[in-house]
Amino acid sequence: MRLVPGVLWVGLLLLLWAGGCAKHVPVVTDTAAPETGAIAPGTPAEPPPSAVAMPPAQSGAQPAIDEKERQIVEESLRRRFEAPSATVAALAPAEDFLHQDVHFAFDSFALSEEAKALLEKKAAWLAAHPHVKVLIEGHCDERGTQAYNLALGERRANAVKQYLVALGIDPARLSTVSYGEERPLDPGHNEEAWAKNRRAHFVFLGP
Repeated sequence: MRLVPGVLWVGLLLLLWAGGCAKHVPVVTDTAAPETGAIAPGTPAEPPPSAVAMPPAQSGAQPAIDEKERQIVEESLRRRFEAPSATVAALAPAEDFLHQDVHFAFDSFALSEEAKALLEKKAAWLAAHPHVKVLIEGHCDERGTQAYNLALGERRANAVKQYLVALGIDPARLSTVSYGEERPLDPGHNEEAWAKNRRAHFVFLGP
C-alpha cells in the first residue's frame, strides 16, 4: 500500500516538469510589418507626391512689386492733398479771373508773394481753358511823367507775362500793353486810390 503514495509523488513531479518545459515553447504570431510598398488592409492609400498641395514658392521679385505699389499710393495721396487749390482755381468763373488784378508797390514792377500766388491761380485757370487768349494791361498811378509811367506799365505787364510763361502758359496766348496813368481804376488823388491804380489787369482776346 505504501507504493501508491510514491507513485503519486512521481506523477506529480512529472506534471510539474512538463509544465515548466511548456513555458519555453515560443508562440508564433503574425506580427511582421508589411513590406515596403505593401498596404495593410484598412489603411487608406497615400496620394502620389504630385497630388500633394505644396505651398506657393516665395518669389524674389515680390518685395519690388510691393515697393512700387507703395510709391504709387503715396504719390496718389500727395496729389490728392495738393490738388484742391489748383482744381478750385481751374473751376473759378471767368469773372473772377478778369476782376482780380495784380498790384505793385510804388515805382516798382517786382512781383510780391501775394501777386505770385494770384498768378499761380490764373495759370491754373488758363491751363484748364487752353482756347483763351488774354491781354495783360500795365497801369500806374498819376505820379511821375507820362513817358515814365508808360515805360513802368510796360515793365509791369511783361513781369506778369514772364511769370505765367514760367508756370507753363504758352506765350503766344499772352499779349501786353501799357496805359501808364491814362486809365486809372480809381480817380482819387490819395494813397488809397494810387494803390488801386498800380496794377496789371487782364482782358480776354478770344480764341
